[in-house]
Amino acid sequence: MAKVKCAWFDFASCEGCQIELTNYGEPFVELLQHIEIVEFREVMTEKTEAPIDVAFIEGSFTRESDRAKLERIRDRAAVVVAYGSCATCGGINALKNHTDDYKQEVYGADADKPHLDSTKALPISAAIKVDYEVKGCPMDKDEFLGIVQQLVHGTAKVYVPSYPVCVECKRRGTVCRFDEGDYCLGPIAQAGCGAPCPADGIPCEACRGMVQDANQKSMEKVLMENGKLPERWAKQKTRMFTANFREDA
Repeated sequence: MAKVKCAWFDFASCEGCQIELTNYGEPFVELLQHIEIVEFREVMTEKTEAPIDVAFIEGSFTRESDRAKLERIRDRAAVVVAYGSCATCGGINALKNHTDDYKQEVYGADADKPHLDSTKALPISAAIKVDYEVKGCPMDKDEFLGIVQQLVHGTAKVYVPSYPVCVECKRRGTVCRFDEGDYCLGPIAQAGCGAPCPADGIPCEACRGMVQDANQKSMEKVLMENGKLPERWAKQKTRMFTANFREDA
């Protein structure tokens, strides 16, 4: 059986999800028996303009000039998978959508250089059709490997939980961060990661996005009353990974 030709591409991101792939070790090495990597900047210099079976895209869509590049990838690829928070929801990059002076704050004296021009940070799906998404920052290893395995065998049926991260904390027996006097976005965060952060004493930041019809206003109230956060911080906390989900985005 011919190997599935796969290519990896990156746009506005830290490229952490690509690096995460190189840390997967044996499970990813086993996949190499079934896939052929034809382009992957982090691990090889070769590039191709030939048709590909699966294109994996990391990073958010922040430049109109990138639309043509994404469209060329879409034309060449039978399947497009957006992976990581930046590619699936705009990620932390989308924080700039709520401020006018981000360039000056981030780049200082270099703010006016033309190569730094960009527009709103949006998910890849805002530019092209995306077939599958792997959420998270970084993306979840098991979810990624599961999707690739299903694509290789032609049986991709990806299940995305509709419940919040709190459910996964309960399953693990993790003490609620609010009971520890901390804050957490678990009540509105989309599950699927297994809730490793709260289990390690780290508040959930909703890096997989929000559940459908998330009550953001109530979450802000809980963050203020139970998480002891000032009103301004409570509102900003629900933007960290979900600026494009907010009602006021």
